[in-house]
Amino acid sequence: MDKDTKSFFEKLAGINSAEETEFKPNIVLKNNPLKEESLEEDYLEEDYLEEAEGELTVDVYQTPNSFVIESTIAGVDPENIDILTTPESISIRGKREKKEKIREENYIHQECYWGAFSRKIIFPEEIDPDRTSASIKNGVLKINLPKLNKGKSKKIKVKFE
Repeated sequence: MDKDTKSFFEKLAGINSAEETEFKPNIVLKNNPLKEESLEEDYLEEDYLEEAEGELTVDVYQTPNSFVIESTIAGVDPENIDILTTPESISIRGKREKKEKIREENYIHQECYWGAFSRKIIFPEEIDPDRTSASIKNGVLKINLPKLNKGKSKKIKVKFE
């Protein structure tokens, strides 16, 4: 990437090339009354701290009863994915390992990301961590996060004994 193009993208992203910036892999959904939080310290593992992390790309949408996250994670073994949920947020961490070692000078072009990645999402409504489910199909991770329905009421019949 030439200097002018790099400068354009730095300005677009709000990065001053003269100063060093730290990127936090967070997104906050619209109309969210909760504040952004950094990834919880006790969730960080040594495996992920050894190298820089990439940011996991995600699609997040909602249905009337749940939030859904989808992310392409082709090449990631399910045992290399850690998902931590709280009633307010979800943290996704993983590692894509390259099986074959290729020397840097042998690459003609390289766009695929290999290594550790993470993403944290804070929701505008509380979710039920106990009913959250995740699956992988055709290289796409899909996480279903049911909303807690605090406003739901239930009519209870009184029985005579």
